[in-house]
Amino acid sequence: MLGASVATTRKTTTPRRKTMNEAKNETENIDNKITTDTVLFFDMDGTLIDTNLANFLSYKKAIQSVTKYDHDLTNNPNKRFNRSNLKNAVPNLTETEYERIIQEKEKYYNDFLHETKLNTKIADILFKYSKTNKTVLVTNCRKDRAMTTLKHFGLTDKFSDIFCREFGDNENKINKFQSAISKLGVPPNLIVAFENEEVEISDAIKSGIEIDNILIV
Repeated sequence: MLGASVATTRKTTTPRRKTMNEAKNETENIDNKITTDTVLFFDMDGTLIDTNLANFLSYKKAIQSVTKYDHDLTNNPNKRFNRSNLKNAVPNLTETEYERIIQEKEKYYNDFLHETKLNTKIADILFKYSKTNKTVLVTNCRKDRAMTTLKHFGLTDKFSDIFCREFGDNENKINKFQSAISKLGVPPNLIVAFENEEVEISDAIKSGIEIDNILIV
């Protein structure tokens, strides 16, 4: 019983955010963590590729297109603009306007692909191990946007599998790591994951991935 209790506590623990030096050292010493059996999970937005500015500009253009008004929005480079931010940034939107903005945003994203930036350190790891190991994209990004972004950087053939945004009943968010692990049938202890968001890092731990095998970007 004691063992079960300890395991449960470990899974629900929120990881301490690693310092830049710690994250850098982990990335530089990645070879020590990887064997021939290791499966590498890569997040896309903010991890493998910086898409925040392109995402913001897509939203801004969609907002102007739908509302016919310049709301003088300013990009915060430290915070990703998303659906929740949309309602705060542009108050009094009707539900129809809200849904249209989200749809238009996806369409305008291609106009700002040139504003995306490849994280070369993480990309170098992907390039190296895609030749010898199973490399998997595990992202909450919509599939069409993910594929467009990967194609832009010539990365579509670097992944063994690609898992994109999923929702469960009532549009509840699904643990992307748990879903990918289940579909691949891979033991969680064999996974090394690259991620940048605390919520997703917690989900990775809950799915059984060892915290020392999660490289926080």
